[in-house]
Amino acid sequence: METGISSITREVIIGDGHPTALIGERINPAGRKKLQEALKRGDLEMVQREALSQAEAGADILDVSVGTFGVDEVKLLPEAVQLVIETVDLPLCIDSAYPKAMEAALKVYKGKPLVNSVTGEEHSLARVLPLVKDYGAAVIGLVQDDEGIPKNSERRLAITRKIVERAESAGISRRDILIDCLTFAVGADPTSGSIVIDTIRKIKAELGVNLTLGASNVSFGLPDRSLLNKAFVAMAIAAGVTCLIVDVAQVQSAVLAADLIMGRDRRARRYIEAYRQRQTPHEQKE
Repeated sequence: METGISSITREVIIGDGHPTALIGERINPAGRKKLQEALKRGDLEMVQREALSQAEAGADILDVSVGTFGVDEVKLLPEAVQLVIETVDLPLCIDSAYPKAMEAALKVYKGKPLVNSVTGEEHSLARVLPLVKDYGAAVIGLVQDDEGIPKNSERRLAITRKIVERAESAGISRRDILIDCLTFAVGADPTSGSIVIDTIRKIKAELGVNLTLGASNVSFGLPDRSLLNKAFVAMAIAAGVTCLIVDVAQVQSAVLAADLIMGRDRRARRYIEAYRQRQTPHEQKE
């Protein structure tokens, strides 16, 4: 199962046997007051800086969200998408809870984007899936329905079945569906991480779709978050995740190590190249 996402000049293939694709999460105002204030002013300088820094850190795809209180997403999201397109050549993940804002951004996009997201809720399926089909995009499906987010893997699998069935009925290929099993903080619920891993395995075995994951939520509220995030992404990759939504600079080394162990890095080329880049000139000579 391979999912292709593209900009004008670059294509990223997501799938088993390919390196784990990394979606940079930093162009998102959630929990970031400085970015929230800048977006309210219509100032996109931080968006541009984050696009450049994430590309430099090794992101394969960039998530672009401007969703915060006081922002007109229908106006600002396409402006942000256009600016990022002009700044880097990476494919984009268009991220909004509002279908009108999604469509406004899809209209200016060149290539095949990823849409974040659709849920198993009836209103979401009815409004988002036609946009995905009409604009030839791929889509992230969240394991949430009209009753909320289930606590167990069986219900999450059932919601995934519903999303896949409805998407295929709308003419969207299964290869263009990525499922996010939704991570919560293990500090609040110690079982949340293991439930996600179990859900990933079940979805992969039954439906074969590609899976993504917003991984950093797992460590929220705990010390040494980077350590927890790195451990979790390695476990998720082993369970079947093929694409991660992360702060790339923080977890790339763990992802490359997991890819090497899982046979996704032939002759360890990516792992060794990243190691060399991390060394100082003095260390390289030694």
